[in-house]
Amino acid sequence: MKYSVITFGCRVNQADSLGFEEELRAAGGESVASLAADVVIVNTCSVTATSDQGARQTIRRIARDNPRARIVVTGCYATRRPDEVAALPNVVQVVSNDDKPRLLSVLNRQTAESAEHAEKEAFSAIFASAAVGFRSGDGPCGATIEPGVAGRTAFTLRVQTGCAEPCSYCIIPSTRGRPRSVPVQDLLREVERVAASGFKEIALTGVHLGSYGRDLAPAMSLIQLLRALDGVGRGATLSGSRSEVLFRISSLEPMDCSKEIVDLVASSPSFAPHFHLPLQHASHRVLSAMRRPYTIEYYSALVDDIRARLPHASIGSDIIVGFPGETDDDFQQLASYLEASPLTHLHVFPYSDRPGTAASTMSGKVSGAVIRERGRRVREIGGRLTARFRDSQVGTTHRALTLEDGSLVVTGNYQKLRIPPGLPRNQWVVVRVTSHDDGELLRG
Repeated sequence: MKYSVITFGCRVNQADSLGFEEELRAAGGESVASLAADVVIVNTCSVTATSDQGARQTIRRIARDNPRARIVVTGCYATRRPDEVAALPNVVQVVSNDDKPRLLSVLNRQTAESAEHAEKEAFSAIFASAAVGFRSGDGPCGATIEPGVAGRTAFTLRVQTGCAEPCSYCIIPSTRGRPRSVPVQDLLREVERVAASGFKEIALTGVHLGSYGRDLAPAMSLIQLLRALDGVGRGATLSGSRSEVLFRISSLEPMDCSKEIVDLVASSPSFAPHFHLPLQHASHRVLSAMRRPYTIEYYSALVDDIRARLPHASIGSDIIVGFPGETDDDFQQLASYLEASPLTHLHVFPYSDRPGTAASTMSGKVSGAVIRERGRRVREIGGRLTARFRDSQVGTTHRALTLEDGSLVVTGNYQKLRIPPGLPRNQWVVVRVTSHDDGELLRG
């Protein structure tokens, strides 16, 4: 059975898709381009209207280019608008976020319950994990995900899902549900398994990562999880074997980035000096309308402290432009703060209404032309911030992990640099930064 997995959106979706791929490979599936696939799984995002549109366009393109493909759609857009997604060409199943962990079994069950006989036979043959299904294909039965498979060198580990924050613009709480955390011991076992497969970098992710453990009994916290993982990163595992893993903390809400977390990242070689802290806006008035639980003064003090503690850390952020009621003065406050900030890269999101959110009913909608212009200006600021950061890094030395064919590396502070070819993928090296895009190999 030939399959293709296409992923939109956040690292949580990336982690979910990695799980699909591992299950498919373990059952003997063969990963191919969507043009040649029997089954295509599309893992969708719905954070903006553009995200929805991108998923629809991709599904239509797959159906046009590969008319025999059976398309399975999951993710936030599929959860939010299942009937709309089901009506798209070649879509044979829509799987909600809640059913993602059981995607293959859900497909088998729903097919048996609802499909026509001929359709059921064909579809079940594709998804059954018995010898009649996957194991009759060309893929290696029992194969696991390892570095390089599906184009990945780092492993993305989802430690929790769901969110209960009341941000007025965000639809995700309704598509991901309440916060649910994976117990620490389960995560430690998974990290040990992933490290034994050869992965040297693991990105920790969640829908609301900073809420990790609050739903467990007894309650835990993100810093407790990170301290447990610190031991694994330094070489201690549950089985007593040795393993060296670098953990990269993905997007973390500013109010959840505690002094203890910053202290741990600053003091431990187990964690990449890399933060992603969504600001969204710098105007008090807009932050309040967004229902963001911090002030620009709090955020500024947080990132200034990180820069003082970790001079070479990368600090990224998300910005929304054109939120309802955003005035020229609000935008100028945002632009002025960003220009002088220690941030190193920006993800810019033009505001779009998400039906069902509080923001979608607000007055004072900003015109599309103004939103586009403000987005352009913030992207330009982001470009200058990135260039300034890369300028500051020339001459510095970093441990880095080789990617692709070994001629590209990624450093702990998220610089991607070209080095001379000749090394394998997924190897720790030491490089000196020689320009924005290049590095000198010092030790391999």
